[in-house]
Amino acid sequence: MPELPEVEVVRLGLEAHVAGRVISSVEVLHPRAIRRHDLGSQDFCARLAGQPMAAARRRGKYLWVELADKAAMLAHLGMSGQMLVQPSSAPDEKHLRVRFRFDDGGPELRFVDQRTFGGLALAELVEVDGTLVPDSVAHIARDPMDPLFSRDAAVRALRLRHTEIKRALLDQTLVSGIGNIYADEALWRAKLHGTRMTDKLAKAKAYELLDHATDVMREALGQGGTSFDALYVNINGQSGYFDRSLNAYGQENRPCKRCGASMIREPFMNRSSYSCPRCQPRPRL
Repeated sequence: MPELPEVEVVRLGLEAHVAGRVISSVEVLHPRAIRRHDLGSQDFCARLAGQPMAAARRRGKYLWVELADKAAMLAHLGMSGQMLVQPSSAPDEKHLRVRFRFDDGGPELRFVDQRTFGGLALAELVEVDGTLVPDSVAHIARDPMDPLFSRDAAVRALRLRHTEIKRALLDQTLVSGIGNIYADEALWRAKLHGTRMTDKLAKAKAYELLDHATDVMREALGQGGTSFDALYVNINGQSGYFDRSLNAYGQENRPCKRCGASMIREPFMNRSSYSCPRCQPRPRL
């Protein structure tokens, strides 16, 4: 699943190529792409026609484009969703799901989704702590790249929980944007095993871990995100290359870049966790 850096790469592309343009028409080519819009394709298209696409926004891994009258179009990228800007003359992609045309006659915006786990939906913007967000995202915490993000509040929230630290990092109501990849990378940098309990974590170590998570996501953003296949691309169809810089995630049986021990993979919530058994020993019971 795309995490904060990958979603931010898409947001930057939308901001550059779509913001300020007026939608002339919308074409839904697969109903699953708007399954979260209860009133169906015809209503979805009719409500968007003539709407100006304003700023592209993001909170954590959630992406939306502001519309008029405190409305927004929320984009769930899922496992394979792509927002692509293409000339109208470009052939349709095999998995094209929704097409947006604009009144300036310029390039189209296309939502492409091979596995159809993603989708688009219309939402109402509501104010949460002085910021407008879609109502379905109101419970999501600020992410470390948000100008109003509070390190102190995030560390306090983490240490008040009684749960494993990796589970806490993935809890989007505590700190948003961090997913499986960047959690493993932050834990490796902090020399912590993911099963350490949050309420047993020293405050200084909690700050260090959160700062590592922030740093690794900033570095990934600078490299276009992490792309393991052609499904993770920016708005121009280009892949990120942070996968070349990963120290923990996906490194099973490779030597730890810090101590040389063989990296291990362990099952975690229907996924996997990667760590160094020497640098990141399991906590004692």
